[in-house]
Amino acid sequence: MPEKKKLAIVVSENSLDKAMMPMFLGTAGAALDAEVHLFFTFWGLFLLKKDYKPKLKGMMAPFTGMMISKMKAKNIPGYSELLTQARELGVKLYACSTSMDMMGIKKDDLIEGVEVLGATAFLKIAFESDVTLFI
Repeated sequence: MPEKKKLAIVVSENSLDKAMMPMFLGTAGAALDAEVHLFFTFWGLFLLKKDYKPKLKGMMAPFTGMMISKMKAKNIPGYSELLTQARELGVKLYACSTSMDMMGIKKDDLIEGVEVLGATAFLKIAFESDVTLFI
């Protein structure tokens, strides 16, 4: 039997558009039976906080509601639904320990199932991956 493909994604931003891409790719990879690892660092850590709702940023900020409405109209799941689906599909979620300390985020602030990991440990995963992406 062939070995599972391995996908590693680094998530460093927390805007809605930047939040959706790793969720789309992560859930698609898991659905294709890949081993998926998402490493959240810097502002991306906020995406793992309990009850966090990402929004568009900058000039696009006023269009957050419109984007969410368009997604619903097209039956595209929202961020929280994709996050739940990712967890159900076995996607591994990691919070960067150094960024957590820098941003003042505690393990208790995060959703259930997130593993706190250092950059070196994640790099070991990335080195073994078939595909590594930075989003």
